[in-house]
Amino acid sequence: MPAESGTARSLKNSATKSSSSQQERQLLDLYGSLVEGLAEMFGKHCEVVLHSLEDPDHSVLKIVNGGLSGRQVGAPMSEQTQQLLHELERQGVAQTRFTQSRIGTPVKSSTQLLRNLQGETIGLLCINLHLGAPFHELMADFMPKVAERAEVSPENFNNNVEELVTLTVERTIEAINADAQVANNAKNKQIVTILFEKGIFDIKDAIAMVSEKLNISKHTVYLYIRQKKTR
Repeated sequence: MPAESGTARSLKNSATKSSSSQQERQLLDLYGSLVEGLAEMFGKHCEVVLHSLEDPDHSVLKIVNGGLSGRQVGAPMSEQTQQLLHELERQGVAQTRFTQSRIGTPVKSSTQLLRNLQGETIGLLCINLHLGAPFHELMADFMPKVAERAEVSPENFNNNVEELVTLTVERTIEAINADAQVANNAKNKQIVTILFEKGIFDIKDAIAMVSEKLNISKHTVYLYIRQKKTR
């Protein structure tokens, strides 16, 4: 079998590198939606930046709220970020620290290494919360708007299924009992109907738990469920 020429090896290595670079770009592209989600979570005073290490002179792939630092897509990686990159690669963990903005106001920054499937660092995800903003503006981003408050409902974080069912049933009972438009003789049926819509009866033994809580038979619960399904 003839030996592989230097040109052939060079072409093969180039193709492998090109394929690897494409995979890395695809991985970094997937983080784009994470950048938007984090910025939405923390509000307009939080700058979220996605860096690529492919070209440090044009490292910013995506940025939200970039006006806080005056950067935009295609901006270079700062000297401080490059120094931090070396520290992170030695430590292998994310780092959170307090820094200053370009106008000297305090910033809480978190930087996370992004790696490819081979464990090599290919980018950085930076979250910069600008603490120099007025306190009421910072807090406003963590509170529901007036129009949204009526739609806010408590989310259940439960340790087991029984606790989930019990808490959901209790809250549903409270809501129906407080609704003057639901007749007393129709309350249990309405409660079962709402629990069915919430998917509670997909949980094992939920019917028995609900019947006990409402002090009605399991057959009655089944009846209400059937009536709901046939509507």
